[in-house]
Amino acid sequence: MNILVINCGSSSLKFQLIDSVTEETITKGICERIGIPGSQIVYQALGKEKIISEIPMEDHLVAVKIALAALTDPVNGVISSLAEIGAVGHRLVHGGEKFNCSVLITDEVIAATTECNDLAPLHNPANLIGVAACRELMPNTPMVGVFDTAFHQTMPEKAYIYGIPYEYYERYKVRRYGFHGTSHAYVSQRAAEIFQEKVDKTRNLGNLKTIVCHLGNGASASAVLNGKSVDTSMGLTPLEGLIMGTRSGDIDPAIIEFVASRENLTLHEVGEVLNKKSGMAGLQRGGSSDFRDIVDDYLAGKPEAVRAIEAYVYRVAKYIGAYAAAMNGVDIICFTAGIGENNGVVRAAIMEYLGYLGINVASEINQKGSGEMIISTPESRVCVMVIPTDEELMIARDTKLLAENP
Repeated sequence: MNILVINCGSSSLKFQLIDSVTEETITKGICERIGIPGSQIVYQALGKEKIISEIPMEDHLVAVKIALAALTDPVNGVISSLAEIGAVGHRLVHGGEKFNCSVLITDEVIAATTECNDLAPLHNPANLIGVAACRELMPNTPMVGVFDTAFHQTMPEKAYIYGIPYEYYERYKVRRYGFHGTSHAYVSQRAAEIFQEKVDKTRNLGNLKTIVCHLGNGASASAVLNGKSVDTSMGLTPLEGLIMGTRSGDIDPAIIEFVASRENLTLHEVGEVLNKKSGMAGLQRGGSSDFRDIVDDYLAGKPEAVRAIEAYVYRVAKYIGAYAAAMNGVDIICFTAGIGENNGVVRAAIMEYLGYLGINVASEINQKGSGEMIISTPESRVCVMVIPTDEELMIARDTKLLAENP
């Protein structure tokens, strides 16, 4: 069965066609700048050259049509008709407490997801536009919703509840939800498999304490105990937790009122600052949020980059320590996503804080680059891994399962 995976952002649409038997990506692409002048599609079929075409896309319905046309194109396409798509898996960001697993998309599911729009106003509406477009164009094809928040629904109340009046939880469901759940699920599962294959063949896969560090422009950490998420750094929204590319991560909440009063900003405007002008960019006085640039400047000793990197790695190390305490130990630490997978300098700086855990780093391996690898020595009491995340594959797996077993 061919599975089409759709990930709609506010002005973009990523897509992949995956063979669910071989789990091979047949083709992938992205429609960019939807509703903005200069929109284009970047498309690459397996074994072929990348194609970039500028095409006006006034909305997501047009973008979905263009993506489907690319898949069925007589010259560069990979299928002859849409009938060769067995099911469509949609990334949905926020399911609140309503969804703790992936589901077949129905009118009822759409209505329930829409009720969560206030919790993810930048993401959920765009996700649902993609769903609506695909349902219109492929009305007889099963559609599956895979929620970023679902994996973290196993957190106990003590981990997800905030120390604010309980009535806010009862009325508005204000609590920690966590995000990047599909990535954390994939990486923690793959880590358990690698641990059993290469470290301890006698270890039960469900009996592991794993910390996953998803370090990209958006970043989060999670504690995974016996295969289930028991804590994660992002909260009600993706703003909480680690320092990120342009997001502040954890701050004293009183900062919001303090800055608003002195800068004459509304609460919304302060929120914009915390989401879009803070983090690594803000620590460099509006500098780059691209870690390739920041690490180059850090290695060159530029003070603002040094300040930003040191704050970043310190925060990650603190969360690793907190989650080791929460699980009363740790067997595996995983690095994933753009920075976690590709930046040995950042990984090494984080691990310098973790000697108390008995971690010994295989420095040459760590600096080698990217790809799936163990970067701790055999003597290390904690196994440290780099595992490239594959959220699309995880979505495809759930989609296949639900499409075949409705």
